[in-house]
Amino acid sequence: GVVFPYQPSNGRYKFNYHEAKRACEQQDSRLATYQQLYKAWTEGLDWCNAGWILDGTVHYPIINSREPCGGRLLLPGVRTYGARDKQKDRFDAFCFTSALQGSQVYFIRGHLNFKEAAQACRNQGAALAKVGQLYSAWKFSQLDRCDGGWLADGSVRYPITTPRQRCGGLPEPGVRSFGFPSKEMRTYGSYCFVGK
Repeated sequence: GVVFPYQPSNGRYKFNYHEAKRACEQQDSRLATYQQLYKAWTEGLDWCNAGWILDGTVHYPIINSREPCGGRLLLPGVRTYGARDKQKDRFDAFCFTSALQGSQVYFIRGHLNFKEAAQACRNQGAALAKVGQLYSAWKFSQLDRCDGGWLADGSVRYPITTPRQRCGGLPEPGVRSFGFPSKEMRTYGSYCFVGK
């Protein structure tokens, strides 16, 4: 499977444990275990925001030590805040998704707002993809598009398996995010999900 960090449209550190669990489920995934997060770190996951995992503890994986992420002197690793109050404390979530058997994520070009993007998918018997479905298609089907597209949660993202200058310029493969733009913007296409 693949682990991905997730935060809602209203910013970072908004989920208590139960909300984080529900948010992952809504993105066609589940909260990651510590072993899954650790494996993702060994494969290059570097994320400065702390997030809940399944056992109710909070962590963040760091490859490149830097000031805003605990400082330059701390060694790389999966940093921990330990167990936190599942009701009161608020963090992001680390979600885990696995290969989507017999299903497909594909891109529809266009300058669509959020509603039009959803309709474009429905017109083809599909639905807007969830974040977990896009990560799965990127990781297991090598989906590689340089085009931002709407997803079901209102975010805009694109998957890159072969990094290149004109696709965000970052040297690592990954799913890039434009965040949560206004749903009225007619700038992006749509990523659709169809189950077989």
